[in-house]
Amino acid sequence: MTDSNVAAPQAAANDPARRGPPPPPPRRGFNWKEAMIPAAIGGISVVVVFGLIAWVVTSAEQWARIKLQFFSIDAMIAAFPRVLQGFWVNMQVWLTVLACVLLWALVLAVVRSLRAPWFAPFRLMVVIYIDIFRGVPVLLLVLLFGFGIPALNLPGLPNSGLFWGAVAMVLSYAAYVAEIYRSGIDAVHEGQRAAAKSLGLSEWQTLRYAILPQALRNVVPALMNIVVALQKDVALLSVIGVRDAVREAQIYTASTFNYSSLIVAAGLFLLATIPMARLADYLTRRDRERRLQIAG
Repeated sequence: MTDSNVAAPQAAANDPARRGPPPPPPRRGFNWKEAMIPAAIGGISVVVVFGLIAWVVTSAEQWARIKLQFFSIDAMIAAFPRVLQGFWVNMQVWLTVLACVLLWALVLAVVRSLRAPWFAPFRLMVVIYIDIFRGVPVLLLVLLFGFGIPALNLPGLPNSGLFWGAVAMVLSYAAYVAEIYRSGIDAVHEGQRAAAKSLGLSEWQTLRYAILPQALRNVVPALMNIVVALQKDVALLSVIGVRDAVREAQIYTASTFNYSSLIVAAGLFLLATIPMARLADYLTRRDRERRLQIAG
């Protein structure tokens, strides 16, 4: 055997291109110990913490009296139909206000994002609108609109406190959502605008076909938090006499001197908000994974 015959296999073994891809790493089997220990620690810590809180609360001197006033099963059963009927009003108002907020806020964000110089007065009007309605508490707006505008008896407009309270919530929440939309629009890379202009698209066509689809996808997780917050704040309409879940619970409390109806209302709100909160967490996690994949 010659030296060249011996050196050829060695050269092939040392050359990565001729050696081929490396073998895949050995698969690890499922380790029950590694999976169960963190879960067990988490479960025990939850039981200890919540058990300690429950012990502190129930060992209070006035716990028996508080339990009778706030957690009476009989009072909860008696108040449930009226509170549930009021909660249905909450849901109707929430869905209506939510649809109006999403549309009106999108109009505000689009107007503020227009860059042509002749749109400067409209951009200024939007900035002033957002500053005003984002700076005034929602409760104060509900009181002003719910009590003030119906007293004017404006011709052709409804005098319902429910209507004007909902309008106040639309105007207030649209200011916040418009800023969320604008953050999504600003997050789209400038190259997208340049590419659209190079194709001959107008500014509106650039927004419609290139910017807004990407911007809306970017802000979905943030919008879900607003949806959850709005669902709770609809209860503010009870201060102007709207007979929602909170108002119905207050009426029951005033007639029986028992506060268990408020617990029923709180439970109904939790049933509605907790699934939405988990959906918001899921969308946020999926958006983070998508961004990491794009960055990688």
